Amino acid sequence: MSINHYFSDSAGDDLQPREITASLVGKAVKVFTSSGVFSPDHIDLGTEVLLKQLDKIKPSGNILDLGCGWGPIALAIALTAPEAKVTAVDVNQKSLSLTRMNAEKLNLKNITTFLPEQVPTELLFDEIWSNPPIRVGKEVLHEILFLWFNRLSVGGTARLVVQKHLGSDSLEKWLRQNFPNFEVTRVTSEKNFRVIKLVRN
Repeated sequence: MSINHYFSDSAGDDLQPREITASLVGKAVKVFTSSGVFSPDHIDLGTEVLLKQLDKIKPSGNILDLGCGWGPIALAIALTAPEAKVTAVDVNQKSLSLTRMNAEKLNLKNITTFLPEQVPTELLFDEIWSNPPIRVGKEVLHEILFLWFNRLSVGGTARLVVQKHLGSDSLEKWLRQNFPNFEVTRVTSEKNFRVIKLVRN
């Protein structure tokens, strides 16, 4: 299966944004969401757990939000690290439109949105942050992770949040087996979610 199908592509649907209030880096902000994207009514619990790790983020560099949805991770990274260049990737056109709208709404100039195939091939990332699409199945998920983790620079870090009952432990084992040049650790476990960290050696 092509990597272009790891999220639902609703490019043909009309975008009908609506405003919600969300908490990002401790601030209540107004953002746009829509039907047809992941967790349109609120920041999902897994993403909240992941964002608690933002105190570890590098203040600058190239940072990837893999599977950006309406943008909570990219927005939080851009707010926390205004000197960073944030790349938000999704195959869902609605998600990219909403992320752009929210970046503009919050006056964030350091976020760029791309479809996966639009990301410049020479661009390497210092960090990757993701609440990955576990429900697409192992084959597609593994394809995604191979593609993007191999674009981490040496010394670069990836952080994934995965729910325990959706296979976080087996995914962690698979990562250790298939990324021998990465150090894989579980950095936190909260509310049945695990945050897995990889560092490229």
